[in-house]
Order: sequence, then C-alpha cells, then structure tokens
Amino acid sequence: MTQPDVLAQLQRLTSRVDALIERVRVLSDENRSLRQQQETITGERAQLLSKNEQARSRVEAMIARLKSLEQHT
Repeated sequence: MTQPDVLAQLQRLTSRVDALIERVRVLSDENRSLRQQQETITGERAQLLSKNEQARSRVEAMIARLKSLEQHT
C-alpha cells in the first residue's frame, strides 16, 4: 500500500470512530433522559396507587356506614 492509501484509510477510520463517539454520546444522553422519565413515572404511579387505595378505603367505609344505617332503620 502506498502512503496516500494508508492515510486515506486512517482518515476514514478516524471519521468512523468520531461518528461512533458521537453516537455513543447521543445514546448516553437519551438513556439518561429515559431513566429520569422512568423515575418520574414510577413516582407518579406510586402516588396514584396510594390515592386509589385511599379512595377505595373511603368508599368501603361509606358502604359500611350505609349498611349500618340501613340495618338500624
């Protein structure tokens, strides 16, 4: 191989490595963002489950009170 061929191959390889480095950076940023979104969604889900459980308890308590009132009349 001649020196210009080697230099051209080296330049192509350098370009590919640079492109791969950029791709890794983009994917890393994307991954970080997705992890933050997942944490947010997980927290929101836990809050919704808690609110749902509180609502269920209140409804069950109301039903029990209504049944109790019904039996006393």
